Amino acid sequence: MHAMQYAMTLPADYDMDVIRTRVSRLGHKLDAWEGLGIKAYLVRERGVDGSPVNQYAPFYLWHSMEGMNRFLWGGAFQGPVDDFGRPAVRQWTGLAYEEGVAAGSPAAVAIRRRQAVPDGVVLADVMADAAAEAGRLAGEDGAVLAAAVVDSSRWEIVHFSLWSGGTPKAEGEVFQVLHLSAPGRGRLPRGRQW
Repeated sequence: MHAMQYAMTLPADYDMDVIRTRVSRLGHKLDAWEGLGIKAYLVRERGVDGSPVNQYAPFYLWHSMEGMNRFLWGGAFQGPVDDFGRPAVRQWTGLAYEEGVAAGSPAAVAIRRRQAVPDGVVLADVMADAAAEAGRLAGEDGAVLAAAVVDSSRWEIVHFSLWSGGTPKAEGEVFQVLHLSAPGRGRLPRGRQW
């Protein structure tokens, strides 16, 4: 499993309904994308759920590198680049993925929590703890799915979870889910990834 996210931070007075309309019009285009596990079309709005910014920040879990590369280099990614500018695309290696207890429910909220990997730790222990956290989150009421991923160039773990609504049982940045494309969700490898 491989994770990817880019964020387009928009002006403070930006009409976020423009993004909602765009996702409503175009979001279905990845509903059958080969190699894609899930794409969560995410937004944050300034002043809502503690967000300091307006932001469009889709998050992807890929079950094949070919699918991700075809998205980035085969033309699909050019649309957002042309409309908003070329963002930095963050990528992480999968540590763990779990379906949640509310896996059959639509996702309404996403939580992303970044965790620095400190110097002087036993890496195997930290990564095992991150994988266990994905399992814990997936077992909470309202959890649709949970993943833990790592960027070993920055030594950063990201905990990502989707929730059906209510109050998520996770800490971190809160995003609204506008659409979920999940053509290969069933092909994402479950559990610890090593």
